[in-house]
Amino acid sequence: MPTISVKTKAGAEAGSIDLDDATFGIEPNMAVLHQVVTAQLAARRAGTHSTKTRSEVSGGGAKPWKQKGTGRARAGSTRSPIWVGGGIAHGPKPRSYAQRTNKKMIRLATRSALSDRCAEQKVVVVDAWGFDRPSTKAARAALSALGVEGRTLVVVDRNDETTIRSFRNLPQVHVLAADQLNAYDILVSDYVVFSRDAVPGADAAESTESEE
Repeated sequence: MPTISVKTKAGAEAGSIDLDDATFGIEPNMAVLHQVVTAQLAARRAGTHSTKTRSEVSGGGAKPWKQKGTGRARAGSTRSPIWVGGGIAHGPKPRSYAQRTNKKMIRLATRSALSDRCAEQKVVVVDAWGFDRPSTKAARAALSALGVEGRTLVVVDRNDETTIRSFRNLPQVHVLAADQLNAYDILVSDYVVFSRDAVPGADAAESTESEE
């Protein structure tokens, strides 16, 4: 079971926490990670692209010239795809890019991503942020004290509005509620920073300790 230090927002030690082995200690399943992340990115596509076919462009009601005797190729409509201003053949039309991914795969991908970051020692747990009021300056100072650099994913409790508002204006920081944690946001981040009450699987780890 992985054990990491818990820190204060000033970077001081504040004990340690045992992470859930089933969440932070598994062998990452790369195939599932790839499939789930691909599905996430596909679902973000608007799919609103559209081109006009020959039946949708304007004009073309009359035959451009007679069938024979002109020496030119036969033509029946100026809306043909081979004409400038004509319709588009086999062009894109509005569609959904969503892919079906079952919940078990989504959960496995999230656990795989967390395990990968934990193995690289890129997971940080903060005892409590404790901001008196929303402050981007205080949030930046806290990350600096924790030694966190680069793209950072900050995972907090959904009701911690002060912390969310403190971090949301930092360009390299993405803030998520604990119930929104997903594989893609974990993988594109250099560090994943949890508040103690937002660590996934913490209840399971604590219950296991109590049973022992």
